[in-house]
Amino acid sequence: MGLPNQTTLHMNLIEPIVAQATDMARVRRDIHAHPELCFQEVRTADLVAAKLTEWGIPVHRGLGTTGVVGIVKGRDGGACGKAIGLRADMDALPMTEMNTFAHASQHEGKMHACGHDGHVAMLLAAAQHLATHRDFDGTAYLIFQPAEEGGGGAREMIKDGLFDLFPMDAVFGMHNWPGLPVGTFAVSSGPVMASSNEFHIVIRGKGSHAALPHNGIDPVPVACQMVQAFQTIITRNKKPVDAGVISVTMIHTGEATNVVPDSCDIQGTVRTFSIEVLDMIEQRMRDIATHTSAAFGATCEFAFNRNYPPTINHAAEAAFAREVMAGIVGAEQVLPQEPTMGAEDFAYMLQARPGAYVFIANGDGAHRGAYETGGHGLSHDVGPCMLHNPHYDFNDTLIPLGASFWVRLVEQWLAKATA
Repeated sequence: MGLPNQTTLHMNLIEPIVAQATDMARVRRDIHAHPELCFQEVRTADLVAAKLTEWGIPVHRGLGTTGVVGIVKGRDGGACGKAIGLRADMDALPMTEMNTFAHASQHEGKMHACGHDGHVAMLLAAAQHLATHRDFDGTAYLIFQPAEEGGGGAREMIKDGLFDLFPMDAVFGMHNWPGLPVGTFAVSSGPVMASSNEFHIVIRGKGSHAALPHNGIDPVPVACQMVQAFQTIITRNKKPVDAGVISVTMIHTGEATNVVPDSCDIQGTVRTFSIEVLDMIEQRMRDIATHTSAAFGATCEFAFNRNYPPTINHAAEAAFAREVMAGIVGAEQVLPQEPTMGAEDFAYMLQARPGAYVFIANGDGAHRGAYETGGHGLSHDVGPCMLHNPHYDFNDTLIPLGASFWVRLVEQWLAKATA
């Protein structure tokens, strides 16, 4: 299947996992070819449950609609009472794949463009080894989560009793990261991904003939003033050292050139690394929207929806993950993770339990081969092909590496916890 020779990467991988790499890559590519959107991951969940059952791992299904939890007890049968959770997301994105390789999506408008197929494969490979060897005391809970891409599947699994049914002392998640060379990990304590929030403002004015604007209340200049004023929140209300983004991404108004419209819609997103900054931004945006509209004689409706909270790693767990990574690839290959304004619903799990969200490098894109775009048969240079790109593909070389990390994390964390 064109998998690179793992020994050339100079990593301390687990040999039985390496031996199963080609088989697990076939599983990954099967998932890639059959993508399912949030809360629709029926086929994927069936595949995961079947594999876990095949390896003698008890399975619990249905949390968060399509979630799957595998329960692997160590050599003590879990008697020590200590437990760790490992999470992989299963859903795809609502976008059309542009790749032409054999395992490309078979479903128009659905694609694994974020590597969740690979996340599942890495955790399955770890599950197989953990169940076969059980070289630990305690319990490992393997969490296959639906609906990360906007559905809040982590939140829904928690609502359905994830941490009540499966009490765990810590929980960890992992995401692939294009652009860094294979064999590299990244992890940091504190905020690593931002909160995701959306706003929708409707400015209500009074329509009129465009030649007689004094007869109406034009919502367009109100919107212009409002959008400009929002940026003063970032530059004048927020501490310069605190991160925050306000992006107005949609303005809709008007139907004809000679008509002053009745209303104007403004929508966009806000990203922050802390709840305190988010609270401030929401309140200031509400004040600016309300008072700017009033100053022009208009009114407004202001809605602010908080989607995902910031993903904030716990210091002790992030440091422990770093030690485990260093034992596999060397300390120089474990980088600090620069925080990104992208969002991740693993944040909900980290609000409920100690843990860390870590990153595994997906390489420079060479694993995909050359691709064509634009319908002109023009070959483009391969590159990292970032997440959510129609030419993205997970790098199967990562499967034994990611699985080795998961296994060593379970063994070493539970050894520490039970010492």
